[in-house]
Amino acid sequence: MSVNYVFDTNVLLYDPMAVYGFNGDVVNIPVTVIEEIDIFKKNMDQTGYNARYISRFLDELRLKGDLSRGVKIENDTIIRVNICESEASQKISEDLIKDKADNLILSVAKWLQENESHDVVFVTKDANLRIKSDVLGIKSTDYEKDKVDTESYLEGTRKVYVSDEIIDRIYKEKKYNFDEQFAPNEYFCVLSETDEKKSVLMRYSEKHSSSVIIDTYENGVWGIFARNMEQRFAYDALLNDEIKLVSLLGIAGTGKTLLAIAAGLLKVVDNQAYRKLLVSRPIFPMGKDLGYLPGEIKEKMTPWMQPVYDNLSLILDSRDTNETYGTLFEQNMIEIEALTYIRGRSIPYQFFIVDEAQNLTPHEIKTILTRAGEGTKIVLTGDPNQIDNPYIDYHTNGLTYAMDRFYGDSIAASVALQKGERSELATKAAQKL
Repeated sequence: MSVNYVFDTNVLLYDPMAVYGFNGDVVNIPVTVIEEIDIFKKNMDQTGYNARYISRFLDELRLKGDLSRGVKIENDTIIRVNICESEASQKISEDLIKDKADNLILSVAKWLQENESHDVVFVTKDANLRIKSDVLGIKSTDYEKDKVDTESYLEGTRKVYVSDEIIDRIYKEKKYNFDEQFAPNEYFCVLSETDEKKSVLMRYSEKHSSSVIIDTYENGVWGIFARNMEQRFAYDALLNDEIKLVSLLGIAGTGKTLLAIAAGLLKVVDNQAYRKLLVSRPIFPMGKDLGYLPGEIKEKMTPWMQPVYDNLSLILDSRDTNETYGTLFEQNMIEIEALTYIRGRSIPYQFFIVDEAQNLTPHEIKTILTRAGEGTKIVLTGDPNQIDNPYIDYHTNGLTYAMDRFYGDSIAASVALQKGERSELATKAAQKL
């Protein structure tokens, strides 16, 4: 028997293709959802794009049949737009505000539950609405497409124990074939069975069908030195041109952005392996869109991009030089760009850093990665514990989604940075607060 699914607005704003994930069932879209979507359709971000897509989709369905009765799409799902029935609205508890959009949407689910034989399930990414739905006796669920298990990424560095003789052999031959299985570009630490101070850091290379020793980067990268094992792993991934996608995950202060920018400057300015260092980050979590701020684009972007400028200043201050990042901007070696303007672009031969990637949806990450032209390397950095986007969570954000989908691919590598290095206070604050 088919199920009556009732969609909340946030489901369609998160994934406008969500209607195709319920084969053979009935997807009910309350007219209040249409009104809420209309508010977002002029936005120039991903949410606005999704709002416009679903509006066009429903308009095309309208030409094929009566939306109030339901129109069948190609996967046999019936799409129906519902008006809130007055008696259902009256039955909503007196404790709830009757004309609030969320409660009007719940009223549709309540009416369907009482007047149709099919099971009714309310689908929303709003935890509070799922709680209210349960209180009203309506089954509810999160929209879990693109949800991934992130625990495996946070377990810490894998350790392999071997004899002293094998470690000596690894240092001599720079590689070794272990009996254990490793994923392509998986990083791990090899330790002596008798003395853990005797160790070597390695990465499994699919190209060589063997585990290879990595550089310790004792001389630093643009004045920034790797302070722990995971940071050395990060440098190896960042400076390897055969790895096209690098994901750096970690709490605040672990050096994700700093290491990425330092590596990017080395590859662009010194090695000239890329034409430009492009740095971008989502702007919506911090406030209104750029258009609400006075001034030119550069002035508008400054509040959101200030962490990038801070990292550039720290890197240049660590070098014995009078060079400033202003000079690098003038030479067109660095570009700071808002992600709002990435759609439609082709980005060839650039070292592209996407900071705060945990605030992006899987669809937005796909949009960014498909912008990569020939010779481009993309670095995603972020902390899934610090998500400001209301439509995603720890398990459905774009950073962990990309890590999951590219796991085991020879052109991708992921590193979870564990130890805070900004300061003792910053590290303890990230852990305790």
